[in-house]
Amino acid sequence: MDQVNREVKHIKDHSSIHLSQETVNKLIHQSQEAKKQAYSPYSKFRVGAALLTLDGHVFTGCNVENACYNLGVCAERNAISKAVSEGYRSFKAIAISSDLSDQFISPCGGCRQFMREFGSNWDVYLSKPDGSYLKMAVNKLLPVSFGPEDLSMKKVFDIPNEY
Repeated sequence: MDQVNREVKHIKDHSSIHLSQETVNKLIHQSQEAKKQAYSPYSKFRVGAALLTLDGHVFTGCNVENACYNLGVCAERNAISKAVSEGYRSFKAIAISSDLSDQFISPCGGCRQFMREFGSNWDVYLSKPDGSYLKMAVNKLLPVSFGPEDLSMKKVFDIPNEY
């Protein structure tokens, strides 16, 4: 049986809004390490993610493909799901890595919406293998988004059929 490291890593960063350069570098490194666990036999496109909670816990994830393509899971959703399953619902940042060297990795639309579920104003670090990165907020990756608060907005319930 494969050995799995189930240890939740921690990053101490006492900054309330902006992460220190050291913290960003550690988060990107952890996403690169998570990428090594990717299961991508079909696309050969490895992705890793490292998610930082408000209290400094880090949850990592990698993409996991499936022969039935739509049953695969992206690294970002993997990391967020791990955190949610441990009781976390608020996040400071997520770093995403891949093997792309000519451009920064960017989350797919589904992952952008998944991130948005947990707030629109937290940071996403899009990185390259050399450690360089582009920082964006979730609301910049998914402008004019639909979130949980939209479900409580006033709705029209009696809409006549016009057949």
